[in-house]
Amino acid sequence: MNIYIDFDDCLCETARHFSVLVSELFGLDIPYEKIRYFDLKRSFSLTDEQYEYMMTEGHRPEVLLAYEETPGASQTVNSWIDKGYNVSVITGRPDSAYEPSRLWLDRHGLERAGLYCLNKYGRDSFIKNSSFGLELEDYYRMHFDLAVEDSPAAFRFFDHLPDLKVMVFDRPWNRECDLPGDNYRRCTGWDEIGRITP
Repeated sequence: MNIYIDFDDCLCETARHFSVLVSELFGLDIPYEKIRYFDLKRSFSLTDEQYEYMMTEGHRPEVLLAYEETPGASQTVNSWIDKGYNVSVITGRPDSAYEPSRLWLDRHGLERAGLYCLNKYGRDSFIKNSSFGLELEDYYRMHFDLAVEDSPAAFRFFDHLPDLKVMVFDRPWNRECDLPGDNYRRCTGWDEIGRITP
């Protein structure tokens, strides 16, 4: 079995950190539960300059390494790897975030999981021909049986896999979206995901 796992807000609590960060940077009080859109610029009502600054600060290596693990993530993922499943963490983080992201996984006992930076949203100039950087054409040649994802904006990347089972990690910004099909299931945490997957 091949498993796709998104990094931010599936394996770690990125949005909770950004909720605190916008308060520190701009004095904005937007609690995590009030984050209504995956687009943080929209959720926080930021200017282009503020958004760029926030993203730069949020992707500094020491900040990425400090993100808290989502409860139960490493335990569930390692149980899959122990069964012989192939686990790939597919993140929209830029290539420049690869090293601290890889180190975060290793420090959380996920050294056996693969890590790839996919140019999902055209946010960054990605490194060509690296072992970890994926352009969309590279990604579309991969096959997955199961996916764990929180972002409605990423659901379109599953259209080429009609039999894919998608575990939608319940977050404030995806609660009002319609799930694309019967193969999508909303899950409240890793314990639930672990119970309903083979």
